[in-house]
Amino acid sequence: MPLGNLTSQFFANVYLNELDYFVKHKLKAKYYIRYVDDFVILDSSKERLHSWEMEIENFLRDSLKLKLHPEKSRIISLSKGIDFVGFRNFYYYKLLRKRNVNNIKRKIELLNKCDLSYEKFLESFNGWNAYAKWANSCNLISNLISNLIKNIKS
Repeated sequence: MPLGNLTSQFFANVYLNELDYFVKHKLKAKYYIRYVDDFVILDSSKERLHSWEMEIENFLRDSLKLKLHPEKSRIISLSKGIDFVGFRNFYYYKLLRKRNVNNIKRKIELLNKCDLSYEKFLESFNGWNAYAKWANSCNLISNLISNLIKNIKS
C-alpha cells in the first residue's frame, strides 16, 4: 500500500495497537504518544529510556516483525525540542518546522513574482494557516499576512 494512503494509516494504527499495549501496560510508560507509525515516550530517567528502547526493539522484532528506524530513533532532552507530527515540541510550546515556514515564504515570493496564481496561493495558504494555528505562531502568521497585504496594495 502506498505510504500516506488512508488504508495504510488505518492498518498501521490497528497493527501497532499491540505496541501501545506493550508500552503502556508492560513498560508502564506514563507519557507515551503515538501517531500512526511515529511515537514519543517521555520520562525523567535517561537510563530507563535506554532500557525501554531495547525492550521495544525486541518486542517489535519478535512480536510484530518490525524494527525501529536507526536514524530517527534517539533519546534527547525535551529542552532541545522534539520533532513530532510536523512541529518542534518543547516543554510549554511548539513551533513550526523551519522547512514549512520556508515553503510558505517561497510561495509568497512566487505570488509576488506572478509565478503563482492568487487562487493557487490562497489554497496553499489556507491549508498552511490551518496547520500553523496549532503552533505558537501568532506573530509569524500576523507578520506574513501584514506583508501579503502590503504587497497586494502596492
